Amino acid sequence: MRIAVTAIFLNSGPLEGYGHYSMELLRQLVEKSDHQFLFLYDRPFSTPPLQHPRISHQVVKPATRQPLSQAIWYHSSAARMVRRWKADVWIQPYGFSSFLGNTPQLTIVHDLASIHLPKALPWYHRWHYRLFTGAALKKAALLATVSRSTREDMQQVFPFLRSRNIELLPGAPRSGFHPLDWEKKTEIKNRYSGGQEYFLVAGSIHPRKDLMTLLKAFSLFKKWQKSSRKLVIAGRWAWQNEELQEKINSYKYRDELVITGYVPEEELNQLTGAAYALIYPSRWEGFGLPILEAMQAGVPVIASNHPALVETGGTAALYFDAGQPEPLYEQCLRLYKDESLKSRLITQGIERAQLYSWEKTALELNRLLNLLVTEERIESETIKS
Repeated sequence: MRIAVTAIFLNSGPLEGYGHYSMELLRQLVEKSDHQFLFLYDRPFSTPPLQHPRISHQVVKPATRQPLSQAIWYHSSAARMVRRWKADVWIQPYGFSSFLGNTPQLTIVHDLASIHLPKALPWYHRWHYRLFTGAALKKAALLATVSRSTREDMQQVFPFLRSRNIELLPGAPRSGFHPLDWEKKTEIKNRYSGGQEYFLVAGSIHPRKDLMTLLKAFSLFKKWQKSSRKLVIAGRWAWQNEELQEKINSYKYRDELVITGYVPEEELNQLTGAAYALIYPSRWEGFGLPILEAMQAGVPVIASNHPALVETGGTAALYFDAGQPEPLYEQCLRLYKDESLKSRLITQGIERAQLYSWEKTALELNRLLNLLVTEERIESETIKS
């Protein structure tokens, strides 16, 4: 089978959510199958992000930095390249589909945050999502998503999807996340938090991640517990962070904050493994991969009660009402005062993380691709006859 892959998030800078998901899933798919692949990028690179003899790499212009250039890339230049290469199927890992061409597309939707929290995006991206999301979903020959929660949300927002099958392709923790021994934890704490225990929040920083609620909850924790624990914020400053930066500059407990900026994957593995707990306050998610990675590293998790996060974490995490500082503080306090609770969450978290596997997801993706291509061929032959 000849498989085209939209790979624009694999070489556009340091990997984050979409990029990590695509990298791990595609690596497994390539290794577990005998297909030929064409990876399509929107900008040059020095070294292909994923190398294999059966992968060809092609840069297609323009760079997709704005909605207009993104539309041109998807609906014109990339579509022409896929047709010229005679692909049997086109994988769209980022929720968009090309409107042109007859190549069947398998489109993976991660979430509908752009619809539910539009003000968390620049206006031009809001306009683009509002105008094209429904049409992109209709164009896909097969739809998949990362959680049951997101599937239900898609069918609620777009009623025409209620009659369509939406397959599940969940993420999984990356192998680099694992428990650390006491000496390594001490080394990491000395490096980042002056030797103190710390709560960790990790991921790109933008309004949807709701760090304002986290800062308010941390203020309550510091005020009432007089604890030496610190808060480490690890991630790239993405967009619309002016208010958050002003808050941090005047924050009463500024000396108790550690702001690292973007952390490379190997360092993030260690920073996570040495944390007292991971806090995930996001207002909207499709899956919540950092939750599983913290669990695999033997670190307790406190997350907002968004349905997708509860689905991912199950009973192995503590939850709080999204956007509410006091319930978040109360969960931090529970963990702080109850060592048996912490031990239980660690044990259950490690077990929970083992339920998810990139290999299993890749095998399911391969099954769906074979099914899609077979159905398309049968339909084509029926029309010809």
